[in-house]
Amino acid sequence: MYEYINGLITNIYPAYLVICDRSGVGYKLFVANPYRFEQNVESHVYVEQIVRENEITMYGFIDENEKILFNKLLNVSGIGPKSALAILASDDSVGLVNAVANDDATYLTQFPGVGKKTAQQIVLDLKGKLDDLAASVGMTTPVSQSNSNQALSDALEALNSLGYSTKEIAKLEKNLAAKHDTTDGYIRSALKLLVN
Repeated sequence: MYEYINGLITNIYPAYLVICDRSGVGYKLFVANPYRFEQNVESHVYVEQIVRENEITMYGFIDENEKILFNKLLNVSGIGPKSALAILASDDSVGLVNAVANDDATYLTQFPGVGKKTAQQIVLDLKGKLDDLAASVGMTTPVSQSNSNQALSDALEALNSLGYSTKEIAKLEKNLAAKHDTTDGYIRSALKLLVN
């Protein structure tokens, strides 16, 4: 429901912070490391609201990539919001993305609350689904190696977010790159090729 909150961070506690928006409402946001934020400073905090049977909880993130990674971790069997925050608290998204890409479950066991089984499940569930994050944290993947054509890059990222694998997208990339089109045009062309 909420994408982000702009406001003044009024309180910082070990597990959460309170941000007050311009209307005077204070939001309690559970965050990976509250001390990355500064008290009494206007901030732009990305949020994710999770509604359960008996509670509504909001989680805060320092940037959009952290929020995306949090949501991807929640899709892993056995990982809940608290575990996802514990993994994010290490502030090692590059290491996490690398470990998943290289099937390195042993590396993942260094995160709190992640045993061998959970680490293997993270690799299994997230394999090929972190390519968009890899590009944004400065790692190179087939999706991010496309030429300087921004429309094509955006189209390839959109295909990835639709659930197509890096391998499927890489097969289409040369064919699409030969055309000069809009992002929408590239996506339409790619979808036609993928469904045939």
